[in-house]
Formats: sequence, C-alpha cells, structure tokens
Amino acid sequence: MKARKGGLLILAAVLVVGSVLIGGRREGAEFAGSDGQAMATVAVIHPDYRPWFGVIWEPPPEIASGLFALQAALGAGVLGYYLGFRRGRAARQRNRSDAGD
Repeated sequence: MKARKGGLLILAAVLVVGSVLIGGRREGAEFAGSDGQAMATVAVIHPDYRPWFGVIWEPPPEIASGLFALQAALGAGVLGYYLGFRRGRAARQRNRSDAGD
C-alpha cells in the first residue's frame, strides 16, 4: 500500500514538473483565461456583435482573488469533510464485521 502511495506521489510530481517545463518553453507565452479567448474568437467570427448585457459590478483584483480563494477553501473543506465522513463510515463497518467473528 505504501509503495502505491509513493508511486502516485512520484507521478504527481512528474506531471507538475513536466507541465511547468512544457509551459515555460513557449516564447512570449502569456497566461490568458478562456473568457478572453472566447471574446477574441467572437470578434473574429462576428465583428459587430454586441453583448446582451454587461457586468453589474466588477470587483477590484484584490477582492476578486480573495473571493476566488474563499471559494476554493470552501470547496476543499466540503470535499475533505465528505472524504473523511466516508472513510470513517468504512472504518466503522470494518470494526463491526471484525467484532462479529
């Protein structure tokens, strides 16, 4: 079991390092989100396109990044709780089956 976990950790490290190396090889590469790419594609396909509605409120970058971090933390907390709950339930069932022997 420990060998399997070690292998998965090594695989994860290789994937992270590989993606950084491959991404770093591009000259002039700039990180751009899919929203910007979609807007550029729409502008090419239909230059006189006008959006139906605009943004009601666009938070400053500091607040937007803080809200994103909060969203990530809440998601990680919910996922961690669920996985811990499932693990505890499985352990409880194993202990019940062992007690019956």
